[in-house]
Amino acid sequence: MKTEKKSKKGSAEKIVSSAHLAKEGPAELSEFEYGLILAHNAFSRWTQRCMGAAGQVDLGALDVLVLHSVRHREREKQASDICFVLGIEDTHLVIYSLKKMERLKLVRRSKRGKETFWNITNVGTKACDGYSAVRQACLSGVLQSLNLGDSDLAEMAKMLRALSGLYDQGARAATSL
Repeated sequence: MKTEKKSKKGSAEKIVSSAHLAKEGPAELSEFEYGLILAHNAFSRWTQRCMGAAGQVDLGALDVLVLHSVRHREREKQASDICFVLGIEDTHLVIYSLKKMERLKLVRRSKRGKETFWNITNVGTKACDGYSAVRQACLSGVLQSLNLGDSDLAEMAKMLRALSGLYDQGARAATSL
């Protein structure tokens, strides 16, 4: 990892994870990507530990995201819908997660013809509510101390969604090379 220090010109070098990538393109892009790496890993750790504090210690980060997605709007979901909403290409990862949570009695499946649908159980709802309580206790005060209002968070969310589109387009372009 490259650390920030003054260069010969007096400007600060960027903090990046891979200096060779910063040399080939805008250093700001590499700096942004390093921020994404840190944010992704921190968020994954957070989701797992938050759910652990809520009483479900056997769930990984993806499991937690899938569980909340199953509960979203209290409507049954198909695995393909969950994958689409979460931007996950590997359907088998979501199906594995759903089956794991079914064994833990957090979700249940129902079949209609060949289609499989997933619903939250009372145990799953309780786990999501516990997660919400821990989230509120651990994060709301920190957000307030950063002076981030709802509109600031909404703008950051819009920017992240737009940038995810940039990387999706890049992935499509790279596939065609």
